[in-house]
Amino acid sequence: MHKSEIFLILTLSFIGGIFYQSFWSLSLFLLWFILIISLGLLLIDYKNKNIIALSMVGIFFLLGVGRVELELNKVKEIRSPQREILTEARIIKEPEQKEFYQNLVVAVAGNSFLGDEERNDKKVLVRTELFREFSYGDKIKLACQAELVENQTEDFDYKMYLAKDEIYYICKKSKIEKAKQNEAGIYGFILENRFKLEAIVNRIIPQPEASLANGLLFGGNRLSKEKQEIFSKTGMTHIVAVSGYNVTIIAQYLMMLGIFFGLWRQQAFYFAFLGIILFVAMIGFPSSAVRAGVMGLLILWAIKNGRLATADNAIVLAGAIMLLINPLLLRWDIGFQLSFLATIGLIKTAPFWERYLVGKNKLLGIDEIIFMTLSAQIFVLPIILYNFHSLSVISVLANVLVLPIIPLTMLFVALTVIFGLIFYPLGLAFGWISYYLLKYEIGAIDYLADFKWASFEINNFTALGVVIWYLILVGGIYWINKKRNGK
Repeated sequence: MHKSEIFLILTLSFIGGIFYQSFWSLSLFLLWFILIISLGLLLIDYKNKNIIALSMVGIFFLLGVGRVELELNKVKEIRSPQREILTEARIIKEPEQKEFYQNLVVAVAGNSFLGDEERNDKKVLVRTELFREFSYGDKIKLACQAELVENQTEDFDYKMYLAKDEIYYICKKSKIEKAKQNEAGIYGFILENRFKLEAIVNRIIPQPEASLANGLLFGGNRLSKEKQEIFSKTGMTHIVAVSGYNVTIIAQYLMMLGIFFGLWRQQAFYFAFLGIILFVAMIGFPSSAVRAGVMGLLILWAIKNGRLATADNAIVLAGAIMLLINPLLLRWDIGFQLSFLATIGLIKTAPFWERYLVGKNKLLGIDEIIFMTLSAQIFVLPIILYNFHSLSVISVLANVLVLPIIPLTMLFVALTVIFGLIFYPLGLAFGWISYYLLKYEIGAIDYLADFKWASFEINNFTALGVVIWYLILVGGIYWINKKRNGK
């Protein structure tokens, strides 16, 4: 067995342990059984490479189990607040705008509401009025009765959804007074300039096209609730989320810009790498953007080195590192699941489409978009059906009609922003070009969403169905690779 195969198997074993313990709970008997068998195999024949690999599979599986258990125990040990919060706090995340209110994530000294012995800062979710203006880094005077986060419905585990970000307390009825502004340093400076760039887009491009433009360039779904439902119905939400696709487009443009300014291709790659880090910082380091940055750059690296077909080790390693840092992502962050699986789908099935179905018959890149969309959809569909109970039939057609225009749209929106800063009349000209491209994209999505058969509701897709789906996928990929390699 090749070293790269052993590495992949061990990494997947670790992820498998995290997966098992996230959904079920490994009994003490099974834990000792796996540990004894794994160590026993080493004692029987420690010189046999296959025996060593099999033994390490069990050990890495248990390491994944243990990592999840450590995190779950931390959640179980969270204590109820002993007193009302009446203290200064600092906003540590960009405010999240909802339909009727906004959420602030603030850092509060633990002894403010948990007792004098608790010195560490705690994250608290504070709900406040939508019309009030707050920014990352603001210092506030906070008065509220903190509560432990509890689930509001049986369908959604809100407690664990927040726990994955180490948020265990919530203030619903709070009194907030600004104490001091802008102690955010460099990061606050980056965010402030992003807001200025968004304001240029809003000034030059009308709504709702401006919301789509800002979503494409800066990430985040700024569309109205009605438009969000239409994008979801047609399977196009990913273009306004910070996805690996958006990041890859930005990275490619940065590489082209670097080469234009005289950098070698290798230097331009690192220029794009730094640009993506700045981009992720500019939109607030949300977990979705960090994932997209990692996945997008890995795909870019694979394409650059001609290793797209063998980039699965890098993708799996990236996923394992993220889960090592925060194992709760695997079950309680659907965005992580979708991003990871879509990237794996692209990596594992793209060579098949290219070899057997596309070949030399190029159709202006449309065939590539179709197969890329299918690759991602095949791998994420079970997660979507299980969590959202919705199947978008029209998504492939929507992607074919819209995706080819997205890179050009992002380019003209970027030019609108740049020249809106340095020479407004030219920025206005690029803004009108951007507007018509964005208008076409929204119009195409609106038109497709009007079909009654655009999406169907599916309420009986179970966890067992998810497992069976992925077992079939793994078996199919194994068979195709075996046939392709002639082994």
